[in-house]
Amino acid sequence: MKRVTGIGGIFFKAKDAPALQAWYKRHLGIDVQEWGGTAFNWTDCEGKPVAGTTIWSIGSAQGDHFAPSTATFMVNYRVEDLHALVKVLREEGCNVLEKTDDSEYGKFAWVIDPEGNKIELWQPPVGQ
Repeated sequence: MKRVTGIGGIFFKAKDAPALQAWYKRHLGIDVQEWGGTAFNWTDCEGKPVAGTTIWSIGSAQGDHFAPSTATFMVNYRVEDLHALVKVLREEGCNVLEKTDDSEYGKFAWVIDPEGNKIELWQPPVGQ
């Protein structure tokens, strides 16, 4: 079984999210949208679109989306079979959170690494 197949997103907190979003937009040219981030659509080596997106987002330091972690970032990893991977991680003694989510955006689960960082596992919907 493949475990992680890529990075689906990078999320981090900022003391002043709107100011940091504006900095990235102005100085690095990232097309930050009103929701606080952007979606980088994947392309092949010739620049042709392929299925897949990586989300990049800055949120408020006051948010609790990363809880129980106190880290200022969270990485979302793409996986092929979320439920099988969660089962294996639990068998290996990893700190897998009980909550899972199944939505139009795919299936999600979370694990806390040995340093206390919350990691998001994401199985995209079919075709993505």
